[in-house]
Amino acid sequence: MSARIEEVDASPRSADHSRSAAYLHVGHIIISTEPCAITTVVGSCVAMFLFDPVLRVGGGNHYVLPMLGSPGSQSTRYGVVAVAELFRRIRALGCRESDLQAELVGGASIIPASEHIGAESLGMKNVRIARQMLAERGIAVLAENTGGSRGRRVVFRTDSGEVLVRRF
Repeated sequence: MSARIEEVDASPRSADHSRSAAYLHVGHIIISTEPCAITTVVGSCVAMFLFDPVLRVGGGNHYVLPMLGSPGSQSTRYGVVAVAELFRRIRALGCRESDLQAELVGGASIIPASEHIGAESLGMKNVRIARQMLAERGIAVLAENTGGSRGRRVVFRTDSGEVLVRRF
């Protein structure tokens, strides 16, 4: 685990007088040019966070399924759509992909009884899509807290790129 993603014993608090706070719901994307603490809860879902240390802009998405369920769907509940849309929105703020840093959280195997031996879990499929789309853009994952069998409560600080995680 990288020093950029810190696991905490207590519930990570988003209350900070120098930052606004926002909750990242499934299928949503939040980007902020102002200091903001983005909080979410993930299980097999994945939250991808992007941070531009040059412009000090950050944001994230939260998706539940890796691929489109029906042709033509543009729901950000799907990783392929959510990741592309996060990139579109952060570039619209003037961020260059070459400056971006990525962090991933989630992808747990919450219901192991539904898995077959050797089969990839839904959570890891979600993580794989994120890694693949980042690699296609030449963006390294600086830190991740993924896999396992437990959900996580996450706080991402848009002005520093810091991620705090508490497993439950």
